[in-house]
Amino acid sequence: MVHSKRHGEILRLLQEEGTVTIASLADRLGVSLETVRRDVKPLTSDGSILKMHGAVGLPSMAGEAPFERRMRENADAKRAIARMVAATIRDGESIMLDTGTTTSFLARELLGHRRLTVVTNSSDIARTLATVNGNKVYMAGGELRSDSGAAFGVSAIEFVSRFSVNHAVISTGAVDAVTGVMDYDLEEAEIARMVLSRGQRSLVITDHTKFGRQGLVQVCGFEGFSELATDRSPPRDIAAALAQAGARLSIADGKIGI
Repeated sequence: MVHSKRHGEILRLLQEEGTVTIASLADRLGVSLETVRRDVKPLTSDGSILKMHGAVGLPSMAGEAPFERRMRENADAKRAIARMVAATIRDGESIMLDTGTTTSFLARELLGHRRLTVVTNSSDIARTLATVNGNKVYMAGGELRSDSGAAFGVSAIEFVSRFSVNHAVISTGAVDAVTGVMDYDLEEAEIARMVLSRGQRSLVITDHTKFGRQGLVQVCGFEGFSELATDRSPPRDIAAALAQAGARLSIADGKIGI
C-alpha cells in the first residue's frame, strides 16, 4: 500500500469507527507503529483528523462525550454480539447489566423483549429499557459519573448484591491470557465482579479488540464466569485458558464452541 492509499484507508476507518488506536491502525494496515505515526502527522497538521491519547479521531467527534465516542467504536461488532446474546434471553427473565458500550448495545437489542426484570448501574441502560413492554428496571444508586452516567461506589455494589438473576452480563476493557478479565478503573472492576457473582448464567461480552490487552485491575480469572461472547475467535492462548476453565465461547458469526 503506497503512502497516499494509506491516508485514504485511515480516513475510511475513522469514518466507520469514529476513533481508532495507533496500535490498531498499525495492525490493520500491516505496518509499524512508527509508520502509522508518520502517516497521521500530515493529516493532523491539516486538520483532517485529531490526535488523542494513543489514538486518532475525526474533528466532528470533538464535542462528543467519551461514552458516546466509545459507542461508535467497533459498533458493528458490538451490535452483532448484542444481537446474538439477546436471542438467548427469554421474555420474563431477569438480567443484570453493568455499564459499558457493549452492554448498552445489548439493552437496545432487548427492546423487543417483554416483562424483563433489569438490574443495572447504567442510567443509559435504565432509560433504554424502563417503562416499555412491562419491564421492571432497578437502578443502582451512588455517585453518577459524568462520562458514562453510571453509578459506582459502595452503595451501588451493595445494591446489586441484593439480587439474584437469570443472566449476569458485563462488558470489559481487556482480556489477558494469564490474568483473565481486566478493566482500567478500580470501581468499574469491583462492580463488574459483583455483577458476575449474581447470575445463574455469568457472561462476559467483548469485541475482539480487547483480546491481548492488559488492564489495570483484575475483574476475575477465566473461572469467574460461565461464558464469553465475542465477534471473532480469540487468540490461541486465550481460547486455551477459556477451555481449561470450562467457559463456553460464543462467536457472533454463529459458530459456538466449548
